[in-house]
Amino acid sequence: MKIRFLIIALALGMLMPATARADEGMWLLSLLGKNYADMQKAGFKLTVEDIYSINQSCLKDAVVGLGEDGSPFNHFCTGEIVSPKGLMTTNHHCGYEKLQQHSSVGHDYLRDGFWAYSMDQELPNPGMTASILVRMEDVTDRVKAALSDEMSENERERAIAKISKQIEKQATEGTDYAAHVESMFNGNQFFLFVHIVYKDVRLVGAPPSSMGKFGGDTDNWMWPRHTCDFSMFRIYTAPDGSPAEYSADNVPLKPKHFLPVSNRELKEGDYAMVMGFPGTTDRFLTSFGLKETEVENQLRYEIRSVKINILREEMAKSQAVRIKYDSKYAECSNYWKYSDEQNKALKQLNTMGVKLQIEQQYRAWASDKDKKYREALTLIEKGYADRAAVSVAQTYCIEGLLIGPELPWNAYQIGRGCELLDNPQYALFRDAVMGSINELVESFYKDYNAPTEQRLEAALFRYVFTHLDQQFMPEFLIEANKKYKGNFEKYVADLHKKSIFADEESCRKFLAKPDLKKLAKDPVYLVGSQIYDMYTSLNSQIPKESKDGLERGIRNFTDGILQINEGHKLMSPDANSTIRLTYGNVKAYEPRDAVAYSYFTTLAGVLEKEGPAGGEFEVPARLKQLIEARDYGRYADKDGNLHACFVTTNDITGGNSGSPVMDAEGNLIGLAFDGNSESMSGDIDFEEQLQRCICLDTRYLLFVIDKYAGAKNLIDEMTIVE
Repeated sequence: MKIRFLIIALALGMLMPATARADEGMWLLSLLGKNYADMQKAGFKLTVEDIYSINQSCLKDAVVGLGEDGSPFNHFCTGEIVSPKGLMTTNHHCGYEKLQQHSSVGHDYLRDGFWAYSMDQELPNPGMTASILVRMEDVTDRVKAALSDEMSENERERAIAKISKQIEKQATEGTDYAAHVESMFNGNQFFLFVHIVYKDVRLVGAPPSSMGKFGGDTDNWMWPRHTCDFSMFRIYTAPDGSPAEYSADNVPLKPKHFLPVSNRELKEGDYAMVMGFPGTTDRFLTSFGLKETEVENQLRYEIRSVKINILREEMAKSQAVRIKYDSKYAECSNYWKYSDEQNKALKQLNTMGVKLQIEQQYRAWASDKDKKYREALTLIEKGYADRAAVSVAQTYCIEGLLIGPELPWNAYQIGRGCELLDNPQYALFRDAVMGSINELVESFYKDYNAPTEQRLEAALFRYVFTHLDQQFMPEFLIEANKKYKGNFEKYVADLHKKSIFADEESCRKFLAKPDLKKLAKDPVYLVGSQIYDMYTSLNSQIPKESKDGLERGIRNFTDGILQINEGHKLMSPDANSTIRLTYGNVKAYEPRDAVAYSYFTTLAGVLEKEGPAGGEFEVPARLKQLIEARDYGRYADKDGNLHACFVTTNDITGGNSGSPVMDAEGNLIGLAFDGNSESMSGDIDFEEQLQRCICLDTRYLLFVIDKYAGAKNLIDEMTIVE
């Protein structure tokens, strides 16, 4: 790697910022005017107002943040509207959980795919939300007017929350909108985002998982790819066009804008822009934070490996178990491999060296500045050092105890709900609490298999007991090891024999007449309680002064970097699930000596990778027949091949999954679905030579809808650009 510095020391001792590449940056839509010349240079043919405007329809009106009711702004994926009837595309893995929820042994949509050939066949998804940005506004001055340097971090946090609530209320009064104020640049800037949030989102179509997940764990985060990673949904509204919960009377959304879908050939160098809701990046992370990240990545990979291996074996046993755990496995394995690949890239690309050089140059700049800048890195170093041991324990707690097995945590949540039912203070909310309990019970036991859960508990309890520092060890693990002499299988079996939560029938019997004395003695509930107590107590073991110093140090360090680059380099804030745009070009790359990758793949590669039925590279018979006959219809390239996927230089991260990849005229040319392993350090340090966004070609998407699924109804409602 050519080592890049954020700041370069010149011969006279002056500090000048490095030149930014157009491809780097997840840009705020309302500030794109500053990027316009670079965008035009890359090939952009529209105006900034065509992307973001509050007075006319524009591209932002077709981009959707997918969330869950209760946290609609914590977007897990992105979608795009592709028809005047609210039809929306996103990734297959973004719709995977919904496919799983609708699946059964008799209707295995994970295995077979799902297609609605008329609107009355579309399936509702309670809790799923679709957010569209109405407008955004820089409210930094209003927020900072309520702050002062003399405030403690807690006082600052409370002041920000108070003024943010006022701003959000003013922005939404008398409307159907929802609003949230978000911090940018680690608390140095603040922006208001106003959305309209739709709550009736229905499943329309998806190919079989053998296509939508083609390549499985082996190909995940890898290029070249041949994954048909898309699914389709439709947004519905009340008859008057307003957001509404599911109702048979609802009608398809009439969007302000929808994206035409391209059936054109892509060439290397073509302009490409991605608009979506990227989750989290940490580009201002210091070397001290990077060290913690590397440790957490390694622990996460090791702990999840225990779970991954068990789930693979269990899911192979029966179709019913596979359906129950398929979505859970996919969620677990995605970040499992990411953690491993990121550590490899951090080492290969010498990210630590880059961070150390940045800090050396920052210290030189800060040497004659205000004390808050001079002490920033010292506070950061101390903050990470003081929490190092606790951070390790937190990873073991979360990965090995809280989300590794499932029953203890769910038993604890159900039990706490029962305690609220018995509390007179919650008498007025009894029905709501009971409703929440019943929803949790239904969703949990629907995808619960007792033998699988017992294997997970035994293996993960043993792993945590073996590796966690004894000073943090929860009492139940110490007792289990002592009483059962390390036989965690027997310990877990006894837990389940004695617990009212071991199966749905006994749980519902208990809920029909809750007995808090019985609950207080339930062994699984008690284990869940200890896990929760461990989780909440760990953070309190970090000195408050150290936590405050770390937060303040990061904010001031970031502020210093912004000042250094002001007037020299445009800086984009870290991703935080708010809508962003990134621009670049379709481009091949050479990751290693004597290795060169093309910018696209074709369906010929699907057959070249073909593996056995049920494996990661299974090819459905219908797809194989079409490929062998080269029956690609109008979606074939001029050479008769059908392109599957392509790569661009766009800057993306998690949350961008399903984002529209658009050409210079705003037509949909692909769906972003992955990054490449060689640059998995990109969330921390953008790698300009290797970083690639892996995209599904819209021609493959159209071919599957049309030729494979025969869903002409969906083809007919889209505008296809030839």
